[in-house]
Amino acid sequence: MPSATAVPVAVAAAPALGISPEMYPTEDDLPYEEEILREPFKLKGWWRYLVAGAAAPFAKRAVIYERALKVLPGSYKLWHAYLRERLDHARPRPVSHSAYASLNNTFERALAAMHKMPHVWVLYLNSLLDQRLLTRARRAFDRALRALPVTQHDRIWPLYLRLASLPACPVETSLRVFRRYLQYDPSHAEDFIDSLISANRWQESADRLASVLNDDSFRSVKGKTRHQLWLELCEILTKHADEVAGLKVDAILQGGIRKFTNEVGKLWTSLADYYVRRTLHEKARDVFEEGVASVMTVQEFSVVFEAFTQFEQSMLAAKLEAAEEEDVWSEGEGEAVRKNGVEKLSKKFLAGCWPNDEDDTDLRLARFERLLDRRPELLSSVLLRQNPHNVEEWHRRVKLFEKDPARQVATYVEAVKTVDPMKAAGKPHTLWVVFAKMYEKHNHLDSAEEIFKRATQVNFKAVDHLASIWCEWAEMELRHNNFDKAIELMRQATAEPSVEVKRRAAAEGDEPVQLKVHKSLKLWSFYVDLEESLGTLESTRAVYERILDLRIATPQIILNYAFLLEENKYFEDAFKVYERGVKIFKFRHVKDIWVTYLTKFVRRYQRSKLERARELFDEAVKQAPPQEKKAIYLQYAKVEEDYGLAKRAMNVYEEAVRALPNSEKMGMYEIYIARAAELFGVPITRQIYEQAIESGCLPDRDVMTMCMKFAELERNLGEIDRARSIYVHASNYTDPNSHPEFWKKWNEFEIQHDTFHSPRVLDAEGPEAKPR
Repeated sequence: MPSATAVPVAVAAAPALGISPEMYPTEDDLPYEEEILREPFKLKGWWRYLVAGAAAPFAKRAVIYERALKVLPGSYKLWHAYLRERLDHARPRPVSHSAYASLNNTFERALAAMHKMPHVWVLYLNSLLDQRLLTRARRAFDRALRALPVTQHDRIWPLYLRLASLPACPVETSLRVFRRYLQYDPSHAEDFIDSLISANRWQESADRLASVLNDDSFRSVKGKTRHQLWLELCEILTKHADEVAGLKVDAILQGGIRKFTNEVGKLWTSLADYYVRRTLHEKARDVFEEGVASVMTVQEFSVVFEAFTQFEQSMLAAKLEAAEEEDVWSEGEGEAVRKNGVEKLSKKFLAGCWPNDEDDTDLRLARFERLLDRRPELLSSVLLRQNPHNVEEWHRRVKLFEKDPARQVATYVEAVKTVDPMKAAGKPHTLWVVFAKMYEKHNHLDSAEEIFKRATQVNFKAVDHLASIWCEWAEMELRHNNFDKAIELMRQATAEPSVEVKRRAAAEGDEPVQLKVHKSLKLWSFYVDLEESLGTLESTRAVYERILDLRIATPQIILNYAFLLEENKYFEDAFKVYERGVKIFKFRHVKDIWVTYLTKFVRRYQRSKLERARELFDEAVKQAPPQEKKAIYLQYAKVEEDYGLAKRAMNVYEEAVRALPNSEKMGMYEIYIARAAELFGVPITRQIYEQAIESGCLPDRDVMTMCMKFAELERNLGEIDRARSIYVHASNYTDPNSHPEFWKKWNEFEIQHDTFHSPRVLDAEGPEAKPR
């Protein structure tokens, strides 16, 4: 146990040992000194000593740390605290200060015992990086990676990569660090590739990118797609073709084009650029041709075609520039020859007489112009590759070859072979029609007929398409005065298939349009027009009858058939056709047939078959919906007035006002009243007015209007009291604010006849009373 005099003795001996006064132990340190003397191998005593001297100078605390670590060299707690304090002591000073040398020595001594502690390594490595001691740091990183287990290398590598990214770090060192890091974590290959690119190491960067793309398990940590990586590889291969060897550039780029269908235009231009840089211009031209012939979108075509035109333009410009330089060189050489003698001039002249096979300026110019002329054709090919069943695009493509009939024929042949009628966008039959018309235009009718014949065997999606083919064929025959052939074609087109053919199609489960075209209204309409123009009445009637039997007739066909019979004086047959027509269709479609039928019947028979006409009118109004009855009733009443009884006409009007919808009753009542007044006199209209007012079917406004007309009638007949009572009755249906004209009219009526019954006068604004 040390005595109380131990501290003074130590203080007295301190100057002789070279220790500064600030490091001297004090009286407050005596308990801790005694404790560590008693138990020097216990960390607790040393730690209490350090905590108690937290405010002491660093030099004094450093002596305590050194004394403690001398007896406890394996204490991580002491080493970590000591190193942290030394770091804090050194950081305010420049890196050239001696404190950093002492700090590094302390780290080295600590790692002798703490080499398995990753945090000590991290502190040391960060300190070396801050001091920019690259060589010493690199060696320390290597020692750390060897000392620590692999599971703790993730704490070292970020610092190591920081060292590799420092500007002062040699490029080769950085690349070696990245290569070593990829052995630990291959997923960061992109960072290494970026470093290679920044260092202009094109060969290795291309190799690394190719290996990454060949690895199906690779996932980009930067979120790049494989397509983006492909584009980076293509850019390296094309822009640095002379510096990259060992890779099959053509195969790589072709594989990318097949694999990545979007933005393949850049890949094609990259491949062509690669051959351009290798001065393989013909190969580059082949690549461009293949590119514009295989891209699938207009955008990609624009990219490749623009690059292609720039290539041809640059080739032409280079050739013209070389020719100009050669001319200048020849002029200078000629001057030199004149100075050197006639003999050399003669040799040069003789050599210049031979054709110059290398002058292909005209060829290059022709290529460039030809490329620009081909752009519409190439663009059309792109659109057709997108959708080979686009009919309109095929038509536009044919128009591109207006001056070349052979190309037009070849295009039509390709079109009709390519377009699937079931998938066609547009009307596929128009391709066959225009194809045949082209042969017709050149007076090759046999070829045109052959095309139409083949077209009639195509299984179109719609019956109307096949019917159009037959009609166009017949029209062509008509244009060339082959009338019998045209009728025969229509007869052939409308012929019903045999039962055996139908049974075979049903067994196969596929019914082509050829089995349904015989019911095409378009065909029959054209056929019947041909028969009317070129055939006989009997043949035309047979066609019309066949149309009716197939139940494909329209109201217009019924009317046309009846008109035909009437023109040929077959009136009863025409009326029978009308009868068939009104039984086939519902009223919205049969209205014109009824109106025509009734008009023609009445005009034909007048009074002779009045009862039959009445039956027809009754049937017509029975079938007609309420909103369509008015015209028929008016026609019916007109017939009764002209050829029947006036009383029956009144009955028709009365029936009409009951049958029509409320919105039309007012108009019919007005007609009813007018006709009754003309036929039977004005007084009889009173019953009609009363009926209209009391029916309850008219809106209030119409009731008011009817009452005003009724009152006017009574006033004209001199029945003033009756007129007044009508006004009184109508006032129940009229709001003064909505119908002031009624009250004004009533007021004028009372004033005119001076018939007010009380000292109160009706105001024009309403029934409000005012003193007289």
